[in-house]
Amino acid sequence: MQPENEIQPTREQGYERRDASIRGLLVFGILLAALLVFVFFAMKWTFNWFVNVTPRGAPPAPYETNIRQVPPPPQVQALPHEDLQGYCEQQLKELNSYGWVDKQAGVVHIPIQQAMDIVLQQGFAARPESEISPYDKQAIVPVGNVNALPPEGIGGQCAFVDAQARASQAKSESSSPRGAR
Repeated sequence: MQPENEIQPTREQGYERRDASIRGLLVFGILLAALLVFVFFAMKWTFNWFVNVTPRGAPPAPYETNIRQVPPPPQVQALPHEDLQGYCEQQLKELNSYGWVDKQAGVVHIPIQQAMDIVLQQGFAARPESEISPYDKQAIVPVGNVNALPPEGIGGQCAFVDAQARASQAKSESSSPRGAR
């Protein structure tokens, strides 16, 4: 469907016989340059418009104090590992100590290990036998055994604090003499 007078390249020739259109390339280059000039002036006009519309205050004094304002929370933590370690140590201290929860009402907290021992000895408050359905009786599972071994540490985000405490305790026990003979 091509005109007969147009020369078509063959494999033997290896290249096209006609050149690119110089006129087409020049028109494209001129249009591209005109577009760039138009964009330049449009940007200049836009920035000048923003300068006139945006209110400007007095420039800050060069030696003004308290220039930096702290952003509202939440804030980025500078040392999150140390913050977490302090939080976990505070939680462990509270879990392993006595203290008041509500002094007016006479409510106290006791060390967690002592609380678990009391629960194992006394058990939980139970419903009367008449209120327990046969299905519930099948689902009852023993809570624990007084002779059971204590758990091997804590888990969760504070596990590393407990692991560090155990490692330092084991190191101090291994370095101390075990009784001279």
